[in-house]
Amino acid sequence: MSKTKPTQNQIFAIICLLLAVVTLAIYWPLTSHPFINFDDDDYIVGNTHVTSGLTWTNVIWAFQTGAAANWHPLTWISHMVDCDLYGLNPGGHHLTNLLFHIANTLLLFLLLKQTTGAMWRSAFVAALFAWHPLHVESVAWASERKDVLSAFFWMLTLLAYARFANLSKIQSPKSKVFYALALLFFACGLMSKPMVVTLPFVLLLLDFWPLGRIANCKILLEKIPFFALAAAASAVTFLVQKTAGAFWQSPLPLRMANAALAYARYLSKLFWPTDLTIVYPYPHHWPALIVTGAVLLLLTWSVLFILRAKQNPYLVVGWFWFLGTLVPTIGLVQVGAQSMADRYTYIPSIGLFILVVWGVNDLFDLWPERKKFLPLAGSVALAGCLAVTSLQLNYWRNSIALFLHATAVTTDNYVADNTLGKAFERAGQKDRALFLYSETVRLEPRYPQGQFNLAMSLLEYGQTEEALAHLKIAANLTPHDPDIQYDLGTYFLQHDQLEEAAHRFNIALADQPKFPEAHNALGSVLSRQGRLDEAIAQFSEALRLKPDLAVAHGNWATVLVKQKKVAQAIPHFAEAVRLKPGDPDAHFNFGLALLDNHQPAEAAAQFSDELRLTPDETKAHYRLAQAMQQQNQLAQAVVHYRAALRLTPDFPEAKAALEQILSAIPV
Repeated sequence: MSKTKPTQNQIFAIICLLLAVVTLAIYWPLTSHPFINFDDDDYIVGNTHVTSGLTWTNVIWAFQTGAAANWHPLTWISHMVDCDLYGLNPGGHHLTNLLFHIANTLLLFLLLKQTTGAMWRSAFVAALFAWHPLHVESVAWASERKDVLSAFFWMLTLLAYARFANLSKIQSPKSKVFYALALLFFACGLMSKPMVVTLPFVLLLLDFWPLGRIANCKILLEKIPFFALAAAASAVTFLVQKTAGAFWQSPLPLRMANAALAYARYLSKLFWPTDLTIVYPYPHHWPALIVTGAVLLLLTWSVLFILRAKQNPYLVVGWFWFLGTLVPTIGLVQVGAQSMADRYTYIPSIGLFILVVWGVNDLFDLWPERKKFLPLAGSVALAGCLAVTSLQLNYWRNSIALFLHATAVTTDNYVADNTLGKAFERAGQKDRALFLYSETVRLEPRYPQGQFNLAMSLLEYGQTEEALAHLKIAANLTPHDPDIQYDLGTYFLQHDQLEEAAHRFNIALADQPKFPEAHNALGSVLSRQGRLDEAIAQFSEALRLKPDLAVAHGNWATVLVKQKKVAQAIPHFAEAVRLKPGDPDAHFNFGLALLDNHQPAEAAAQFSDELRLTPDETKAHYRLAQAMQQQNQLAQAVVHYRAALRLTPDFPEAKAALEQILSAIPV
C-alpha cells in the first residue's frame, strides 16, 4: 500500500509548527527572568505613563514624548498594554517579546517562500533568524520591544509590497490596496523604531531579486511616499536625540574607523557568535592596519557580489541588505557609548542569511552528494545556534550575571562596570558597588552616569565633599538631564544651600516641566525662604501632576500651619498618612496639627501610631502625654512623660509637666 506524500501546503504548515515550537521552547526560560537594571527602569518599571496602562492621556503622551531619546509611540503603547495585561510581572513582558519574535520568524518564512518559491531554503533562513545567538538581546531584553515590534511591521510591509508587485503585473485594482497597506505598515514600523528608515532601499533590492521588477520604470516613483516617510521619521529622530543629548561626541575619523570595524565584527559574530555581550565599549583608538583591512574586506566583497549580480542576484541583494540596514546604527552619527550592539543585527542579519543559504545551495548545485551533505551541515549549524543561544539566554537570568559576563568578555568596559555596580548596590553589596563606580570614573571621566552613581555611593559613606565634586561633574556633563540636576539640587537642599538648590530645581523644571518631585523640592526651598504662597503654588502643581505624592501633601500642610491655617492643613496631613502609613514623621506632624486644633483624642491616635513605628522616640512620648493630659487621662500621661524623660533626661518641659501632675494628684 503506497504512502501519500504530503502536499506543499502540509509541508509548509509542518515547518511553521516546528519553527514556532522550537523557538518557544528554547526561549521559554525568559518567562522566569526579572527585569534588568539597564533601560528597563526608564522604559517600564519607573515610567508612570507605562505602568498606569493604556489610557487616552498616556497615548497622547506616547506620541508627544521624546523620552529615552527616541520617538517610538507604538513601542510605548505596546508596553502600556503589557502593563494592563501583566502588571509589572516581567515574565509577561518577556513573553510578549518572544511571541513577536516567533511571529517575525513565521512572516519571514512566508515572505521568502512566496517570493522565491524555495521552501527549504526559506525555512533555513527563518530558522537561522529564529535561533541565532545574536538575536537573544532583542528578545530577552524587555526594553528592546522596539526591535521585535518594528521587525513585525517590517515583515508585514515586505509581504504587502510583494503582493502589490505581483498584482500590479496584471494591473489588478487590488494592487492599490496592498500598496496602501505597505505604506501603513511602514509608518507603523517607523513609530516602533526609527532604524527601519532603510526599508525603501530594501524594497528596491527586492525589485531586483526576487521580484524581478528592475526593468519597470515606475519602481522609483512608487518609492517616493516611502522615502518621504523615512525622511520625516529621520528628522524627528534627529531632533529628539539631539534635544536629549544622546549624540556621543567623538571625532569623525574615529567614528568612520569604528563603523568599518563594526561591519567586520558583525560579520565575524554572525558566522562565529562568541563573546556576545550587552555592551561593547567604544574605543579611543583603532589600529590603522586593522581598519584598513576591514575597509578592504568590505570593498572586495562588495565588488565581487556586484560582478556576480547578473548570475547570482541574491548575492548583491543579501549583501547590500546587510550593509544598508545597518547604516542608521553603524555609528557615523554616534548615539550612545557603545561601539556596536547585538540588537542592531536583528533585521540586517536576514540579508546575510539569504546570501549564505542561497549561495551555498548554488555552490554545491552540481555535486552528486549535495542532497545528503547540505541537510547534515545545515542541521549541525542550527544545532550549534540553539546551543549557543541557550547559553546566551542564561546570562540574562539577572543583572549581576549579565554584566559580570560583559566585564569578563570585554576590557575597559565602563558602562558594564557602572551597571554592574548598580546591580550590586541593589543587592546590598555597597562596597563592591563603590569600587565599580570608582573604576567606571577612572576609565571614562566623561561618563555622567558613572560620576553620578559614584557621588551617591560616596554620600552613603559620609564622604560629602568628594561626593559633591562628582555630582557637579555629572551635572556639568549633562546640563539638560533633569534627574541629575534634581539630585544635585536635593544635595544642596539637604545642606541648606537654598539658592543653589533652587537654581538646580529650576534647571530641571525648565527641561522637564512635568516633574512633580522637582516642583515639590522647589516648594520646600521656597518654604524655607519664607516665600510661603510661592511654595504652596509649587506643592499644588506637584500634586496636580502626581496626586499620590505623599511628601507634597505633608509639605503643603506644614506651610499652612506656618500661615496659622491649621484647619486647612489637617486634610493634607491626613492624606499624607493615608498614602504613606509607614512614615512616622507623617503621623507626628498630623498629630501636632490635631493637637493645635483641639482634637487631643485624634492626636493621641497619631502619636501612638508613630510610637508603634519608632518606640523610642522622645518627642512622640512627650506629645502623646500632652494629648492624654488634655483628655484628663493623667495616669497615661504620666507613663509617657516618664518615658520621654527616660529617653532624654534633660527635657525641662517634660519634667515640669510631670511634676505639675504629680503635685496635684499623686500617682
